[in-house]
Amino acid sequence: MTYFFDGSKEAFLTAFLLAYCDERAIVTAGSCQLALGQECVFVRADEEKARRCEARLLSFDKGCMRDLGLLLRSGEAGRGQTAYRYLKLIASRKAPVRGDLTEDAVVAANECMRRVSFELHRFKGFVRFMESASGALYAPISPDHDICDLLLPHFRGRIPSIPFVLHDVRRCKAAVWDGAHAFTAPLTKAEVVLSADEEGWQALWRQYYASVNIPSRKRLRQMKGYMPVRYWKFMPEMPAAAVEALRETPASAAAGQDDAPRPRGSS
Repeated sequence: MTYFFDGSKEAFLTAFLLAYCDERAIVTAGSCQLALGQECVFVRADEEKARRCEARLLSFDKGCMRDLGLLLRSGEAGRGQTAYRYLKLIASRKAPVRGDLTEDAVVAANECMRRVSFELHRFKGFVRFMESASGALYAPISPDHDICDLLLPHFRGRIPSIPFVLHDVRRCKAAVWDGAHAFTAPLTKAEVVLSADEEGWQALWRQYYASVNIPSRKRLRQMKGYMPVRYWKFMPEMPAAAVEALRETPASAAAGQDDAPRPRGSS
């Protein structure tokens, strides 16, 4: 049986209860190709069942809901099944299992959570705000995982006196700080009037980026590893021409001597 849920924690926990005794259960929040004759059910969140399930799982592992939150934020198609297998192992053992790397379910869950946490860490440096005419800041982002609202506390701590909007254009949602309150809201498209100084700020940022760059020591493969190309479209220091040029760079050139580590003190 395949159990479809809407991606929320409550719907997942409801599906978890329904699927627990099904040895061939597949729990998914996305599309799934059904085998011939395979049955499916669309699970709606049941608040009471979800509450009881959460309390039971927490009695086995006090940190399992934090783990579940990260797993459900993943943008990977198999996140529902990864979370299901991981929590089912906790329920069957009645104890935490995150350190048992002999279990495939634990390894898969740990890797999934690591990827979400790593992208969250990356975006603390990848977000580029633009100043609007009102003085508020706006930043469009398109992360692989649903981390928009998790970024909000970081930037609220850095710029507490300036309202800002983090717009996840992929998921049509926004995390907002209005100077006093933090909240999330649906946002399909944003019409932003930029301030008169914004173009100057972006030019200054590009000038700084160019001044610290050393063309003779370019490391294209390393650069793409630290700053994946799919994130560049919202970065003013990476204009479209540069993005296309690096996309067209042959793999052999990107993997050449320019990417090789140099001994300390070499030129």
